[in-house]
This record gives sequence, structure tokens and C-alpha cells, in this order.
Amino acid sequence: MDSEDIVLELMKTHIYAYHEGHGNIVDFGGWAMPVWYEGIIAEHHAVRNGVGVFDTSHMGRAVAKGPDVEKFVNRVVTNDVSRLEPMQGLYALMLRPHAGIVDDLITYKMGGDEFFIVYNAANREKDFDWLKENSGGFDVELTDVSDGMAMIAVQGPEAVETLQMITEEDVSLVERFSIAKITVSGLRCMAARTGYTGEDGFEVFVLDSPVADPGKALKVWNALVEAGAVPCGLGARDSLRMEAGLNLYGSDIGETTNPLEARLRWAVKFKKEGGFIGMEALRKAREEGVKRSQVGIQMVGRGLPRQHYEILDGDGEKALGEVTSGGLAPTLGYGIAIGYVPVEYSKVGTPVMIRVRKRLVEGKIVKSHPFYDDSVYGWKRVRT
Repeated sequence: MDSEDIVLELMKTHIYAYHEGHGNIVDFGGWAMPVWYEGIIAEHHAVRNGVGVFDTSHMGRAVAKGPDVEKFVNRVVTNDVSRLEPMQGLYALMLRPHAGIVDDLITYKMGGDEFFIVYNAANREKDFDWLKENSGGFDVELTDVSDGMAMIAVQGPEAVETLQMITEEDVSLVERFSIAKITVSGLRCMAARTGYTGEDGFEVFVLDSPVADPGKALKVWNALVEAGAVPCGLGARDSLRMEAGLNLYGSDIGETTNPLEARLRWAVKFKKEGGFIGMEALRKAREEGVKRSQVGIQMVGRGLPRQHYEILDGDGEKALGEVTSGGLAPTLGYGIAIGYVPVEYSKVGTPVMIRVRKRLVEGKIVKSHPFYDDSVYGWKRVRT
């Protein structure tokens, strides 16, 4: 079977017609997605220093409605959605009863009886099934809307100005982790002030744009490109999120990881009314103390770390763990990694070694949320 036959069998997003004509397409978890257009490094820098646009339509999207919707959502996620005002959102986790992470997600309170939930592409079916499985006893209706609306991320310090060029409403008024109804290129959309790059920007949802009839989605995408946004693929998305210290589900977090190990305690509210699935197991883990911790690693010697590379102590004698994400940080000009080590080795400044193929390369534990100076790069720079 040749590459053309493989692509024919893959799932396609609303923006596929553009990718087919301009991008280098790969199999990404069963989806035909562009890994790059002009090049990963160039696209990475375009987002850090200007504005880029990503097709994120492969991600999962669900609507939950009903009289019990707030109680239901609060039960299935770790954060406290009862604190949200209408059109506000928050980052949260869904856990198994043993506290392993089902997925990480963002959920928005659209109104008194409606929530909009966005989760990872690789978990679309699993997450929706998990939501349905745990909706018993709640007066709530769940709808998978993933294929009915395109999702496009506009990211970078120039994202506001670029989106504003094709939008009727004042998008600068949309606050971080809030969502608003807007009109883009004459089409009904929603824009959330969120993203997966560490930069300021929006995730734009093109309403009433079924994947089988992609005209509306392509109209918005093309308008953004014409306004100056650089098309970006999966490669730049990964390097950008890694520099920002953002977790990739299936690599940095998963069902064998709990939020305390992954340094996501801030997204867990133990005292909220009604608790959450997995709370007792996670509380027990907190009381006993975690044995390992996620860390960021800066390479000191020459060599790029990759997923599954072994992490050793500073003498290169004791195995500590393995890299879960790694590679070049284009903004910084050196290699970085995310991984797990015993808690006693997690202090910033601790020397480590990473086995890069057959040789050991020196590294050190650093602050990784984000790896870069957030007074110079990232959404905090934009807001100040």
C-alpha cells in the first residue's frame, strides 16, 4: 500500500482541502494532518514573534445541557466549574477512580444550563463515552459536536490584530479563558482566548460547519491566511507547547499518571461540593506523598533528547526515569525535555544525564512552566 492509499483511509478535518494542496501530510492518530508547510522552525518562530494559524478541528468537542449540568460537569472534572461566570472557562482533568488521568480539557460555562467541553483528538471517542458513562443520575443531555463545527487556533503576539481584521466584534475584549460569540468573515463563530502554544491567541469555532460541507471552515481559514497568519503544522505545535511546558496526553500524562506527579495540583479542588471521580484515591496519594515528579530538563551538552530516552543521575550511574517529551527549543536554541524523576532529584539546578543513543549528555533540572522567560515571550508578555 503506497502513501496515497494510506491517506485515503485516514480521517479528514474540515480544512483538509487546504492541507492537501499546501502541507506535508502525515498519519496523526488516524487523521491526515500537516506536520509542516514551509518548515517547522520557521512556523515556530512565526507564532512566537508574530501570528500563526493551526487546524485543530480533529480535537473533540461536546455540549452538555440540562438542569443538572453544572453538578454533572463538576463531578467528572477535578477543577471547580461552580466558580465560573457565563462565557468563562477553565482547565481541568478527568480521572479514573484510581486517579489516573482520563484526559485534560477545557470546559466553558455557556449559560445556566449549558457547558461546552473541548478535549484531545486522540481521546474523542473515549472521552465522550466516559462522559456518558458517568451521566447516570443527572438530568443532562450530551451531544458530540466535533464534526459539526471546525476549530482553528490563531496564536501569537499579533493574534488579536490579525483576527480583528476579519471580525466585526472587538476581540480584544475577550478575556483569557473566556469565550464569546463573534462574526468572522460574515459567519457565526465563537472565539475562546485560549491555545496550546504559550502565546496569546484564540481558538475559533466555526458554527454550523459540518466536515462534509467544509466551505465555511475553509472561508475562515483562508481569510486568516490572507490577513497574515502563517499556516502551521503539528511539528511547530509540538515544539511550541513543549517550550511552554504544556503536557501532551499520552506522552507526559495518561492513565498511569496522577495530577500530583504531573504538577497539576493547581487544577484540582479537593474541597468543592460533591467532590469528583478519583478524589479519594488522589487524596490518599497526597497523604502518602508522591514518589516521583515531573521535571523540565535543559540540555547542557550537545544532543537532543527524545521520548523514552533514559534519564540518569549527574554521575550517569543511577537510572532515574525517562523522557516523556523532548527535542530542540527553537526559541532558546538548545535541547529541552520533560520527564519524571524521583522527588529527591526534582530540585531546580540538579544535574542529570540523558542517554542520547549510545552516549550520555549532560543536562540540569530547570523551571519548565514555561522553559522561556515569560516576561519576554508568551501571553504574559502580550498582556503587559
